[in-house]
Amino acid sequence: MPVRPSPRRAVRRTGTLAPALALLLAPLATACGDASGAAGTRTVTVTVGYQSKTINTVTAGTLLRSLGYFEEELAARGRQDGVSYKVAWQDYATGAPITAQMTAGKIDIGSMGDFPLLLNAARGKELKQPTRLVSVTGYNLRGGLNTVVTAPGSKLESLADLRGKKVSTSVGSAADGTLVRALQRAGMDPEKDVQKLNQQPSVGASALQAGSVDALSQFVAWPGQLAYEGRAKALYDGAELNLPTFHGVTVRERFARERAGVLEDFLRAQRRATDHLRAQPVAAAESVAKETGLPAEVVYLYNGAHGIATFDPALRPELVDALKQDVPVLRAAGLVGEVDVDAFVDPGPLSRTAAAATALPQAAPARPELWLKGQAHTQTYDSPRELLKAARGADVRAAYVPDAVTGTPWFADNAVWVAEGAELRAFVTPAGARAYTEQHAASGARIVSFAEAGALAS
Repeated sequence: MPVRPSPRRAVRRTGTLAPALALLLAPLATACGDASGAAGTRTVTVTVGYQSKTINTVTAGTLLRSLGYFEEELAARGRQDGVSYKVAWQDYATGAPITAQMTAGKIDIGSMGDFPLLLNAARGKELKQPTRLVSVTGYNLRGGLNTVVTAPGSKLESLADLRGKKVSTSVGSAADGTLVRALQRAGMDPEKDVQKLNQQPSVGASALQAGSVDALSQFVAWPGQLAYEGRAKALYDGAELNLPTFHGVTVRERFARERAGVLEDFLRAQRRATDHLRAQPVAAAESVAKETGLPAEVVYLYNGAHGIATFDPALRPELVDALKQDVPVLRAAGLVGEVDVDAFVDPGPLSRTAAAATALPQAAPARPELWLKGQAHTQTYDSPRELLKAARGADVRAAYVPDAVTGTPWFADNAVWVAEGAELRAFVTPAGARAYTEQHAASGARIVSFAEAGALAS
């Protein structure tokens, strides 16, 4: 497999309003503002908060914005009611600032992860600006969207090795929730046995590279990006928790009441974006990469045909149940009090959009997948051995293999490989591979390098 070129520097995308245009729109209310146009036509501005780098939310953010589906739906509505609708897209690194803007009445619709959604619900109630969860963007039923990584040359190989170490995460995020639960399952106290640093994802990534922290626990797409760029290796796969994690769309209750039709337009547009992503996963990954500066290979790891995330707007019962299980974690950290999840979840708007009311089929188990350079499609294989054999001598752009136990897809050349007789298996983490070899020592299971796995496959 060829050596990758030097990674491109990520380019932060800002909202669509340039400073001069923002000044022109200043007379409008900052969220869902009304004003009169040049010909007396009333203008309504809908403000959407999203996270371009959190690519699990692309069907309600980056991809949706680039496709223009929401604007199309609003244009059709405008022709019927004589209103000119505009969309102001505001890009943030995490869900916290979106919640702050929503509770200030400055953002109408936002997307964020499950733990931030609960904070959104709690803050909205406290500040008398209630919000409602109205749809899901992407999910993983085992929790594979969050990963703990460490430096490539680190001697840390398991969570137990983190005792007494510095770990960077974003407190209150889904990644923080994964870290807390994982440490607890390993018999450790998240507040006493590790030194947890509350940092933005980009700050934590820089800290890991500088050696000022020992590990980083973050959400999609940071772990995959760092691994792809050779700046990190996986230490813990969130899918080991076997607890669903997801991202969803939240809306200000007042907006949902006063602009019910506009909200339904958004949800219809989100479903269209979801259908596009599922039908054209490579094109969607390329589009998101262009908009965000992220490598398309990383976007595809999460959002591809056999990616870590499954996209579906439906508020699945298992996801709502998982949200309820998240409340005690945030409450123990003193971040929320009681949260009435049933009151926060509102399936009504989605159910009124006929096309979006039906849940899409769950994704099939991940399969080994090969993306060759110059091709606009990928090829799947029945086994890791077949993948490695096909990749030998080929001009490979990216190769993905699922973890043999959790099913989490990972880059083939970043995976930990195990040979067992004629079989080759891949694992996201050294701990996962080691546990497997210990359980299958009698059959000769042993850890091998990526190069050795490739040679054995030929």
